[in-house]
Amino acid sequence: MGIFSRFSDIVNSNINSLLDKAEDPEKMVRLIIQEMEDTLVEVRSSSAKTIAEKKDLQRVVSRLQGEADDWQAKTELALSKDRDDLARAALIEKQKAAEQADALLHDISVLDEHISKLQDEVSQLQEKLADAKARQKSMLMRRTTVENRLEVKKSLDSNRINDAMYKFERYEQKIDSLEAQVESYDLGKKTLKDEFAQLAAQDKIDNELAELKAKVTKKNSKGDA
Repeated sequence: MGIFSRFSDIVNSNINSLLDKAEDPEKMVRLIIQEMEDTLVEVRSSSAKTIAEKKDLQRVVSRLQGEADDWQAKTELALSKDRDDLARAALIEKQKAAEQADALLHDISVLDEHISKLQDEVSQLQEKLADAKARQKSMLMRRTTVENRLEVKKSLDSNRINDAMYKFERYEQKIDSLEAQVESYDLGKKTLKDEFAQLAAQDKIDNELAELKAKVTKKNSKGDA
């Protein structure tokens, strides 16, 4: 037995409620859509048969109305020839054809009502089907989003990130080591600026030494006197 036992079950169904109660909502929505599509095919098939039946009846009505018109003409012809007996017989046949046509017109009217109802059912089914497909699309998008987020979480929580950071740190250490080697080659080498600074310092020492010598000499000279 399907999810929907009658057409009214589909029209009156609450898809959200059905999905909330389902253990596997995705499977449930697939079944709902499948049954709706099957029902829609059945309703459309029934509509097609009813419309075909209506057209057949319309052709018969047209033929009967033509026969009635023909018997009417024959009735008038018989009367013009003073053949009342033939006119009466033709008139009876005309009435039979007209009555049959009227009965079929009533049947066509009933079929029109049935076709109108079927068209309403098709519209309602299409709306429900569109709603179910929209729900299915939303569920698939949500599942895809959750799966992608889960993959990102797994990546962030894995050791790959730590390994990558460790490689960066080792690379930085290697660069630091290379820079240290470059700087070590410069040790003991005097730049032009260093040499001028050394000359200035040497001049300062020489001047200070000369001043001290002069001071000592002057002091000794006073002692001898």
